Amino acid sequence: MTRRSCAIYAVGLTCALLLVTGIALFAAQTFRNIMHNRLKKEIVLVEGSRVFESWKTPPPPVYMEFFFFNLTNVNEFLQGAKMEVKQVGPYTYREYRYKENVSMVENGTMVSAYTTKSFVFLRERSVGDPAVDNITTVDIPAWAVMNKVKGSFLKSMMVNALGVDLFSTHTVDDLLWGYEDRLLTSLSATSSDVEKVFGLMHKKNGSNDGEFIYHTGQQDYMDYGLVKTWKGQSKLTFWTSDQSNSINGSDGSAFHPLLNKDERIYIFTPDLCRSIYMEFEKDVEVKGIPAYRFTPPRSVLASKEENPANEGFCVSSKECLGTGLLKVSPCRKGAPVVASFPHFYLADDQYVNAIQGLSPQREHHQTYLDLNPTTGVIVRANKRAQINVLVQKLAGFPKTRGVKDTIIPVMFINESVVIDDASAARVQKLLLISNLVSNFPLIIVGLGVILLLVLVILLVRAHREKSEVKRIVFSKSPHATSAEEDTSYTPVNKKEKDDPQNGTFIGLAEKADPVA
Repeated sequence: MTRRSCAIYAVGLTCALLLVTGIALFAAQTFRNIMHNRLKKEIVLVEGSRVFESWKTPPPPVYMEFFFFNLTNVNEFLQGAKMEVKQVGPYTYREYRYKENVSMVENGTMVSAYTTKSFVFLRERSVGDPAVDNITTVDIPAWAVMNKVKGSFLKSMMVNALGVDLFSTHTVDDLLWGYEDRLLTSLSATSSDVEKVFGLMHKKNGSNDGEFIYHTGQQDYMDYGLVKTWKGQSKLTFWTSDQSNSINGSDGSAFHPLLNKDERIYIFTPDLCRSIYMEFEKDVEVKGIPAYRFTPPRSVLASKEENPANEGFCVSSKECLGTGLLKVSPCRKGAPVVASFPHFYLADDQYVNAIQGLSPQREHHQTYLDLNPTTGVIVRANKRAQINVLVQKLAGFPKTRGVKDTIIPVMFINESVVIDDASAARVQKLLLISNLVSNFPLIIVGLGVILLLVLVILLVRAHREKSEVKRIVFSKSPHATSAEEDTSYTPVNKKEKDDPQNGTFIGLAEKADPVA
């Protein structure tokens, strides 16, 4: 066997081995499963894991934007006209959040922590000075007090005697971080549980929402970051059904790796006093990182008629609002506060049409999470929610006589984050390693294909050389003559051939006699 033949056989054997091995490994997803198992072990909430430090102190900057609705025709509204509002904002704050008192509990299978938040005003990202700009809005303390005492004639009389303002004007700073309310101050003299100061973000700067206990994800990667208890409770007590009172999902800061487009993402939010869910919407990309966008569908805040599962969120049968609204009175000390998406996005048209100046838009008012499906890392997010107040005619309060039942928007927030460059680089590196390991069988198949091409080239060359040899052998004409055929050299006889004197005699062909 020639050297060329040996090379052909060797290349062919190696090619077949690579192709069969690569295809078999790819079909079995062996390397992909190895990489996924590695991720499941590394993405856990335990000391020293890949994600633990970034979970305690998230590096990407978080921004909190506040938008207010300034009421422009209060007097006309009290006489029966449609309320008119003008959006003012944003007033932007850098939000710093970090987890304190972190400790492992329940034999290391759970982790306990308090998430502390603080806010620093950013003038360059804001429309004005919050200490100067005034906003006319619903007087929330007054409506909260009136709703609480509306069933008592004596208490109603006392509140009327103290004086109530249905609407008031305050600076942005006061509305956010608190001011001493005149009515609340008067009531606090006779009731120790009444707080003098009111603010939409009162006591939320430098504070936390209470103790959370989370699953670490060690026992099951699907449980990574899920909330087990909040303030020592595994269930809420605000609502009227077990399903509504369930604490489901994470707190929005961590999501399990290896996400699926078909699954629902659950998030527990203390601000809404409930868990909400989000569903896959589309594929996106942020700083070169692929991500799945999850958004809350209309069914999350749908009416009980549209989504029967939401019946448990009705405060009572008479206080069950339509699609797009959630009355959060049970966790707001009875105040007639209603939560929604900004500008009543995804809500019934009647709520949008009742207010002049609203314009719900998906781009500006949708809540969404962009999650890398391999790692579960948040690469971009916008949490948007609106605070509203239900104003209506209340028995025992003459000032409300001309008020029509209306959900009046007060403020909405946009809490946003985009992954920072350093974190993005780390995620990209991890994804590169994951892709290389997961696709290693394809690399083997690729090498096999290259060797297959080499084998084809060798076979073609061998075939050409064999054909060339045959062409040379059979290319002479049978009628052609050569020099050997023109002259014949033969010995005359054996004697002459062996004559020692003359040597070897070579006789030419005999010539004809010229005489003859």
